Amino acid sequence: MNSCVMGAEEIKKDMDITSWPSDLAYEQWVALPVSGARPSARYKHAAAVADEKLYITGGSRNGRYLSDIQAFDLRSLTWSSLKLEIDPSADKSEDSGLQEVLRGISDHSMIKWENKLLLLGGHSKKSSDAMIVHFINLETHVCGVMETSGKIPVARGGHSVTLVGSKLIVFGGEDRSRKLLNDVHVLDIQTMTWSVVETTQTPPAPRFDHSAAVHSERYLLIFGGCSHSIFFNDLHVLDLHTMEWSQPQVQGDLVSPRAGHAGISIDEMWYIVGGGDNNNGCPETLALNMSKLVWSTLTTLKERHPLASEGLSICSAIIDGGKYLVAFGGYNGKYNNEVFVMKLKPRDLSHPKIFQSPAAAAAAASVTAAYALAKSEKLDFPQIIDLNFNGVENNVPKKDINLEINAIKEEKVVLESSIDEARAENSRLREKIDELKSNHTELSKELQSVQSQLISERSRCFKLEAQIAELQKMLESLESIENEVQILRRQKSALEQEMEVSSTQQQGSGGVWRWIAGGT
Repeated sequence: MNSCVMGAEEIKKDMDITSWPSDLAYEQWVALPVSGARPSARYKHAAAVADEKLYITGGSRNGRYLSDIQAFDLRSLTWSSLKLEIDPSADKSEDSGLQEVLRGISDHSMIKWENKLLLLGGHSKKSSDAMIVHFINLETHVCGVMETSGKIPVARGGHSVTLVGSKLIVFGGEDRSRKLLNDVHVLDIQTMTWSVVETTQTPPAPRFDHSAAVHSERYLLIFGGCSHSIFFNDLHVLDLHTMEWSQPQVQGDLVSPRAGHAGISIDEMWYIVGGGDNNNGCPETLALNMSKLVWSTLTTLKERHPLASEGLSICSAIIDGGKYLVAFGGYNGKYNNEVFVMKLKPRDLSHPKIFQSPAAAAAAASVTAAYALAKSEKLDFPQIIDLNFNGVENNVPKKDINLEINAIKEEKVVLESSIDEARAENSRLREKIDELKSNHTELSKELQSVQSQLISERSRCFKLEAQIAELQKMLESLESIENEVQILRRQKSALEQEMEVSSTQQQGSGGVWRWIAGGT
């Protein structure tokens, strides 16, 4: 997709609010008008969409942790604050933060599960050693802490939480002592049991404020984030079947390093919004085709736009059959509390397109084949941690399997052809590289010759500068000599004048005496 620079348009106030979804243009961010009061601006909050309502919890503002939960009705475009009640079954003797109903928290994650919102981890004033899972019942507005068992992970913030079937996968983050993490934990929501995942191959570097997504119920993707000194733009994939990490090559647009961005996956597309590197925000909205591993830029906003922020949230919503991205909050020098939406174009998922670039097709052929294979197999995790995800089809008609296999075979033929073309293209590129290397050798020789000439010229310059310094000293001495000569000339002139005066007086005195002598 071609990127275009634009600002977010705002819906006119006099339009029919009930029909706003149908009035939007595709793939353009629009700021929604809000009736009534808005929640306080914030960042590093958590958000989720349920029943055409956007829920946001917690966050941070001016160093203060927020503890509220707000709901935005995507139909009436109005905000409301939820009044929570403490879980009556909770043990009041335990210091679990329930006395505050919902403690002030930021850098946490929130997932919708059945009729509840589950809040995992985060930073707060009352920190704990182990990760706490809060729940908010959307029907009764009761809030509490869910009891968990197993190998509970250490408390952290800036981590990622991804829902796969009835399992939550937690990766990375930063613990309360600011130690960076890159471990993987799984929470079985049905049994509320934690497990530690032992992975192989090279994992991502420890990081926080990254984003994560799951593709085909099998592949966990990790993108971006930061350490305490480095911002990342790398993509890592964890095969949830083999528990092996890999860092596949990606194609398409160049993606700048970022942290604090927000991501949401819809079908085979993973949408990334905002983020930054503490100096500049990222104004582009990215889309990663997870089947083909190709980045594209959906749109690019103006500088200093509210969506070019760190710590914002993004969710997906289905309204009248259409799919929308919903973004809120963030900080880019200013805290934001606007609601932005983007209407997505309908996509035909029945026959994924093959790369137009043979090199791109070859680079992703193995990944595409693996994804296709995953669709026709039962996707079970290793039994050692008992992760047989719900939501994976186990009873597939043979006819559908045969059709799928035939489609995979046809795609395999196309991919093999693309690989041959890519190899031919690589051969041509090698010839060009050899030619460039030859030119580079000649240019290096010329450069060395020029450098030797420069060295000799610099030597001459040094000699000339030394001579100039000596001449300057001589000139300074000449000036002093000339001043002495002037003084001597003035002294000589004065002496000559005195001698003339003296001579004149002597002549005058002798004449008088001769006159007197002659008179006598």
